[in-house]
Amino acid sequence: MAEVPGDCPGTSSAQAGSATACQGCPNQRLCASGAAAGPDPAIEEIKEKMKSVKHKILVLSGKGGVGKSTFSAHLAHGLAEDETKQVHQSGSGWSPVYVEDNLGVMSVGFLLSSPDDAVIWRGPKKNGMIKQFLRDVDWGEIDYLIVDTPPGTSDEHLSIVQYLSAAHIDGAVIITTPQEVSLQDVRKEISFCHKVKLPIIGVVENMSGFICPKCKNESQIFPPTTGGAEKMCQNLNVPLLGKVPLDPQIGKSCDKGQSFLSEVPNSPATASYRNIIQRIQDYFGLHHSQEEKII
Repeated sequence: MAEVPGDCPGTSSAQAGSATACQGCPNQRLCASGAAAGPDPAIEEIKEKMKSVKHKILVLSGKGGVGKSTFSAHLAHGLAEDETKQVHQSGSGWSPVYVEDNLGVMSVGFLLSSPDDAVIWRGPKKNGMIKQFLRDVDWGEIDYLIVDTPPGTSDEHLSIVQYLSAAHIDGAVIITTPQEVSLQDVRKEISFCHKVKLPIIGVVENMSGFICPKCKNESQIFPPTTGGAEKMCQNLNVPLLGKVPLDPQIGKSCDKGQSFLSEVPNSPATASYRNIIQRIQDYFGLHHSQEEKII
């Protein structure tokens, strides 16, 4: 997994890409080229495009396989509370695919000729697609833009932060699982956020135990041997938004393209999701009384 070096000179420094600390960094070539520092005219173009988006949230994790995409989908469903598959080109840009009147999705997967096609792109092409998604998609008037990111702290993350720098990112929600092998990478993600001055809304501990639907006893599938996300958040002084237990129905709902929150309303995981979503809304000072539109 890639990480930002401890003595990173910063993308705007004259030493960017050439300092000793830059050796071995996956972003060295990007910084040395000057592309990371800008100015990129797309930044102002994206700022103008994002004026109609009230809140912008990044979902991050240094670790892969911890449930970022699943959480992103349920966060969107929960915020929309209402929640073909083809992208259309309009006069004002690509149009998101709307699964409900107030819940839309934009994905590279929609642009592939087959859902089984692999996306084999080098950094510049990936960064170009990120720019297109932010600048050329007709987002319209929406309340939340939720960006589901890949694991790590690589070019994609730097690009998103750079392109949205003028438009203001409200913050990041960081996903982890309880075991130390995940927490090690998530600590690096938190460090990345601090170094690029990205606010942290909070951390979610996903797959946090399994509650038997019959006997209601809880088992620790991924034991928190070093205290889990709760201890990590205490040590690093970042908020813990909540813990989501495992529930087999989550995977089934995702496979069917349904909202787990509405399909299994009495699950302990649903209660956890709703509490976490409420805390995120509290972060923005918002309430359920207003109708919200989500991408």
